[in-house]
Amino acid sequence: MKTMTTALVLLTSLALTGCGTTTGSRAGSGAAMGAAGGALIGSLSAQAGAGALIGAGAGAVGGYLVDQHKKGYID
Repeated sequence: MKTMTTALVLLTSLALTGCGTTTGSRAGSGAAMGAAGGALIGSLSAQAGAGALIGAGAGAVGGYLVDQHKKGYID
């Protein structure tokens, strides 16, 4: 059950990472969703704080990369 929950959270976070219209809003929404997903996954191993920090960083980078891709700067 934990594996299924983890997979669902990861897929949902990845699908929603690039929400927004500007670079800042996409990176911000990615960070927020990454933090939520990271905290959920981290709580499975009693490391919710570390998971939230790692997830926020990964989400912010993901949102930024999606923004740059949509603008045509990266393929």
